[in-house]
Amino acid sequence: MKQEDFFGSAGWRAEPPLAERMRPSTADEFVGQQQVMAPEKLIGRLLRHGRLQSLILWGPPGCGKTTLARLMARDTEAHLINLSAVTAGVKDVRAAVDEARQQQSMRRKRTILFVDEIHRFNKAQQDLLLPHVESGTVTFIGATTENPSFEVISPLLSRAPVVVLEPLSEDDLEVILKSALEDKERGVGGLNTDIDEDALAYLIRAARGDARLALNGLEVAVLTTPPNPSGRRQVNLQTVVDAVQKKGLIYDKGGEEHYNLISALHKSLRGSDPDAALYWLARMLEAGEDPLFIARRMVRFASEDVGLADPRALMVMVAAQQAFHFLGRPEGDLALAEAAVYLATAPKSNALYKAYGKARQEAKDKGNLPVPLPLRNAPTGLMRQLGYGRGHRYPHDYAEAHVPMSYLPEDLQDLRFYEPTDRGFEATVGERLNYWRQRVKAAKRKA
Repeated sequence: MKQEDFFGSAGWRAEPPLAERMRPSTADEFVGQQQVMAPEKLIGRLLRHGRLQSLILWGPPGCGKTTLARLMARDTEAHLINLSAVTAGVKDVRAAVDEARQQQSMRRKRTILFVDEIHRFNKAQQDLLLPHVESGTVTFIGATTENPSFEVISPLLSRAPVVVLEPLSEDDLEVILKSALEDKERGVGGLNTDIDEDALAYLIRAARGDARLALNGLEVAVLTTPPNPSGRRQVNLQTVVDAVQKKGLIYDKGGEEHYNLISALHKSLRGSDPDAALYWLARMLEAGEDPLFIARRMVRFASEDVGLADPRALMVMVAAQQAFHFLGRPEGDLALAEAAVYLATAPKSNALYKAYGKARQEAKDKGNLPVPLPLRNAPTGLMRQLGYGRGHRYPHDYAEAHVPMSYLPEDLQDLRFYEPTDRGFEATVGERLNYWRQRVKAAKRKA
């Protein structure tokens, strides 16, 4: 393509963006997603046999969702109606259904209704699709970047299987970019462009699996690079850096990625991997997560997964929360990082977590068991006459500040909730507790 074909009278191109021009027009041109595109996989089989099926395509931006919908329409000779859930409403859906009926009756053509960003449709709008998908008036293909199990109603999910698409690999992006550099009709091949290896590598990394971002970044870099005296454009690293700028980290505080990342942090801490813990912490902070949400989860971790194996963990975490509250960002990030490393490298025990769970269940199951008389408070004469507090022995009045007796209700005398591990400080706790329990058993035998 000649240089002047890219520019209108104002000096900038009137053509669609490079990503749109390079969109595959046949299945053979499609790059990546072999987990669904291979001949034996779902979409591969549908395309090979010219069959239609309602689907929900779930994947990140620029991974090929819209392209797959177009390829399915092309290979099945179906009529394609495109809607964006961002701008479409009930009226648009009804108009699309009417158009599909006309295609069915007049041209004997099937219709694919492609709804981009289907998660933006509310429940009523999604409900409106159901009878027409079920009757076959339309074959529904929805595209979403959000987890469908959170955003799409169950009846629609039952009629349209979810196909999971992955970010494109770096190898896939390299194939796509080199094709655009060579293609003289749709790409930038007519602009006599060379790109430095480090610039191409940076563009691939910066795109993070997004072909649209990679292609449009390439186009800006090429068009802002003037030809040298020999008429060639040499795109360097700095030009690509300027063209791509910074892609925001994928994150949704109310969606799946929010829970995925906090889960990854929690499991990395539990798995005693400080490097992974720091990485997931940084991912969340840089993406804009509320630091105090992270701190709250880490405080819970200190009790749930470290517990008495290292009682200082809870103190360190609360101190980190206070330090962050005092400093704010970005200085306070380091306090959370320090606490994350401490938690990751601390000895682990969930004995306390399990013990409280058992005690809570007993409290629910057994109801309001009476407090043993020796444990009751006796502030009045009547209470003392009724035996409140009678038989209680003050531990500090005895050797080792310990009285060998049970403090549980009668029905729970033989239960043990807390069973310490042999890790960290909890090993010492276990030795002490075993000693006390043996004294209680001996006292019972003697009685």
